[in-house]
Amino acid sequence: MGYGITIRVCGPYALFTRPEMKVERVSYDVITPSAARGIIEAVYWKPAIRWVIDKIHVLREIQFTNIRRNEVSEKTSVDNALQVMKGAQKPLFISVVDSRQQRASMVLKDVEYVIEAHFEMTDKAGAEDTEEKHFNIVLRRLHQGQRFHAPCLGTREFGATVEPIEDKRMIPKSPLTGARDLGWMLYDLDFSNPRDICPKFFKAQMLDGVLDLTGVEVRQ
Repeated sequence: MGYGITIRVCGPYALFTRPEMKVERVSYDVITPSAARGIIEAVYWKPAIRWVIDKIHVLREIQFTNIRRNEVSEKTSVDNALQVMKGAQKPLFISVVDSRQQRASMVLKDVEYVIEAHFEMTDKAGAEDTEEKHFNIVLRRLHQGQRFHAPCLGTREFGATVEPIEDKRMIPKSPLTGARDLGWMLYDLDFSNPRDICPKFFKAQMLDGVLDLTGVEVRQ
């Protein structure tokens, strides 16, 4: 296991969308490992390292609420952008007025998590890339509040507050007790083929408010 960090993440709302819900958005009960990784990468990401989530501590009771939001019904096309780059006379934008839709979402409210993670070196690391170097950089960025972009809790409009935890003994105890079967949960996305991005899932078992991801079996 590589160098590790522990952070506290909280926010008034969160939405970790279940992919099986096609129209209305419904959140998982807790933050997904991929969303946790995205929060850390908002603080510090480099091709030379890869973040791995070890544990997720759920520090508040799981609460849901319903909201309605305006969304667009389409997304920009990569093929369309490539054609425009080659000289095609096509519009390169989405008309919000024409594609606006109002959708209901079941989101989490008043969330707070502690995320334990470590990073591993990748094959893109150079001779100047050392574990100590990247570890010191991420610690400095956490303490100084530096970000590559604003960390969020699932979607951009739900911002996240991120703070470092120096000592794991200072992690608050979760109010959740006992074992909970959260069912199949999204673990991460396989981007090895950009035109065929494959989701990976795992059987989520939470014990006393802690989701232990070390050694979990992942399936596509």
